[in-house]
Amino acid sequence: MRKIRELPACPVETALLIIGSKWKLLILRNLFLRSWRFNELQKSLTEISQKVLTDSLRAMEADGIINRTVFAEVPSRVEYSLTELGKTMKPILDALESWGENYKKNV
Repeated sequence: MRKIRELPACPVETALLIIGSKWKLLILRNLFLRSWRFNELQKSLTEISQKVLTDSLRAMEADGIINRTVFAEVPSRVEYSLTELGKTMKPILDALESWGENYKKNV
């Protein structure tokens, strides 16, 4: 996780730093449904490149938003899920969903 001195003074800027990309928000959306494997996430986010997905997942893990669980199997299996901190972002995603629905009704 980032240290407090590494974060912007503005809380909105901090939130955007952690989840402010299109892909991170869509990854979060999926992880609220269930745990996902890398290939499943990549298939569900049809336009994301492997590099962007990898970088996004690594950043979210480093920020304490998601867990990466490696299962000792052959072949190895890795799953991504939300941490307790990540789960606290649910109201943010709910608000975005609600706003998006309202916007589509009024366009």
